[in-house]
Amino acid sequence: MLKEFKDWIMKGNLLEIAVGLILALAFADLVKAFVADLITPIIAAIGGKPDFANLTFTVNDSTFRYGDFLNFLITFIIIGFVLFLIVKAATKMMKAKDAATKGCAFCRNDVPVEATRCPFCTSELTAA
Repeated sequence: MLKEFKDWIMKGNLLEIAVGLILALAFADLVKAFVADLITPIIAAIGGKPDFANLTFTVNDSTFRYGDFLNFLITFIIIGFVLFLIVKAATKMMKAKDAATKGCAFCRNDVPVEATRCPFCTSELTAA
């Protein structure tokens, strides 16, 4: 059972997911610091409030910290925008790769457009 657990833990996909999660959490902290230390003071300087986190209002002895919510909202928007740009760039790179390849009619592997012979099954390919 321990060997099976070790094999499962050491699988590539699980390790990749763990590394991705750790990087995502570090990135979220970085963006949170960026918003709290740079963006919020700029917006606050324009709006006249020195710190969003301290913006509150009270109703029946209940305090609502809407300033803290604004900080999280700005952080969420920035993270979403950066992820949008990353996905857009990755999609563009994939399309460029797909445009530079064609499928072999015999073995169905992708080969460069310029290829005249498939490197996988050695079949002769027709011109693109």
